[in-house]
Formats: sequence, C-alpha cells, structure tokens
Amino acid sequence: MNVAREQLTSIIERIERLEEEKKGIADDIKDIYAEARANGFEVKALRRIVSDRRVEKTERDEFEAILDTYRAALGMLPEFRNEGDVGLPESDDSGG
Repeated sequence: MNVAREQLTSIIERIERLEEEKKGIADDIKDIYAEARANGFEVKALRRIVSDRRVEKTERDEFEAILDTYRAALGMLPEFRNEGDVGLPESDDSGG
C-alpha cells in the first residue's frame, strides 16, 4: 500500500509542476500579445493566425471553403449576394 501512495504522490507532484510551468508559459504568451498590441498589431487576428497554423493546410482550406459557402448563402460575400441558397444542404420540408 505504501508503494501505491508513493506513486500517487509522485504523479500528483509531477502534474502540479507541469501546471505551474503551463501557467508560466500562459503568462509569457499573454505578455507577447500585449507587446504586439502595443506595437499596433490586432491581437484577435494574431490569435486566429496562430490557431490556423496548428491545422494542416488541406484541413484549413476545406474549413475555409465551408465558411465561404455559408457566408455566400447568407449574402456575406459580394460575389454571391443574390444567388440564393448556394451550397447549403437541402432542408427537410416534412416538418419533423
């Protein structure tokens, strides 16, 4: 039973150390975004780019195509404003 307690204690302590490191890294990232904002960069755009770069290009391109389809259907893209339900799935008119 003592071995199990030592293992559990070790696991908990390792998690706690990593959580502290994670907090430190998060604080560093926050500082970098503050620096970027102070230099005139749009932080929201930077966050989006960082997020996009985590995703494979093909997956990102597919997602952007879906967004463009939805934007077009909603009239949010100038070249598609009056073209109706471009690319939207067929709706079920059965009322169910």
